[in-house]
Amino acid sequence: MRVGLVCPYSLDTPGGVQAHILDLAEALIGLGHEVSVIAPADSETELPAYVTSVGRAVPVPYNGSVARLSFGPMTLRRVLRWLREGQFDVLHVHEPISPSVSLLTCLVARGPIVATFHAASQRSRTLAAAHGALQPVLEKITGRIAVSALARRFQVEHLDGGGVEIPNGVAVGKFADADPFPNWPGSGGAIGFLGRFTEPRKGFDTLLSAFLELAPQRSDLRLLVAGPGDPSEVLHRVPVQLRERISILGKISEADKARMLRSVDIYVAPNTGGESFGIILTEAMAAGTPVVASDLDAFRRVLNDGKAGDFFPVGDKSALASVLAQLLDDPARRAEMGREGRAVVAEYDWSVVAARVVEVYHSAIAATAIRGQVTVEEVPAEQLDIELP
Repeated sequence: MRVGLVCPYSLDTPGGVQAHILDLAEALIGLGHEVSVIAPADSETELPAYVTSVGRAVPVPYNGSVARLSFGPMTLRRVLRWLREGQFDVLHVHEPISPSVSLLTCLVARGPIVATFHAASQRSRTLAAAHGALQPVLEKITGRIAVSALARRFQVEHLDGGGVEIPNGVAVGKFADADPFPNWPGSGGAIGFLGRFTEPRKGFDTLLSAFLELAPQRSDLRLLVAGPGDPSEVLHRVPVQLRERISILGKISEADKARMLRSVDIYVAPNTGGESFGIILTEAMAAGTPVVASDLDAFRRVLNDGKAGDFFPVGDKSALASVLAQLLDDPARRAEMGREGRAVVAEYDWSVVAARVVEVYHSAIAATAIRGQVTVEEVPAEQLDIELP
């Protein structure tokens, strides 16, 4: 089967949706399918051979965060060329209503189209205003996937439909078999965080405050941080005597992400909201690392309602410090959480998830058999005149 995957967000910036799409591509290729991905990316970014770039993206406030999106005549031309050359049996568009490559692709393509919805934003005023303009896009989608119950509920309430719930996948073996970094985690305890630590929604400030509360009483406790951002924005808030106990890796490769998760005693997800799933939680569980997370509904579902992780109230630095202190002093509990996490994450392995996605592909193809392969159709110019928010 020839599959075209569409990513709305720039591959220059790490993110859950981007990682999901690239991992899905690898899993589908492993199953014997021909796969091509189209996404925004800088021309100098090192990309897999199966990725086609539409060019650089621009940062845009979107869904409570800042997304790097691509939209305009140049992007449209590259999308049209990719569709014509691809001769796809099915098109798999991620976040189809995002004002980027995904929306453009849905506007100009016809045939079997599957859409995956990742987000579960509760803000619907903008969607309500744009519902009429989005209707032609939604009507083209012949198969819907939601990565979580929250993402599915969002579809039902705001997008006139539900869809099959298929979670984000994780390459379990890659994380389980990774080697820790030298001298990590160490005997004094190590806490980990991965993400855009300068973005408020990721909640890093809560974790940093909790670490600074614990560190004076735990002389060898360390914090390992990975993700894009300026380290000086973190370190200038840390007392000089504690700075050497915070290691900031910056943007890291997928291989080093697995090593990083294997290098800490506890992984912390202090996000403040806007999460529909939490793929980093499954990756930490695959690495056998205990997870402490904000008490968000999406995280509670992934962590099996507390069996595979501990929770603290959103933004409560003292509560987080207390949970971390208890776990750092209880290796038996951490080992139990690691075992439970590995058991839970087995159902998220890409070998399982990709097979379920392919079933949706077959259903979409059957539903549009009269149209045949994905093709390009003429769209009135006014339908393409959609401005970024």
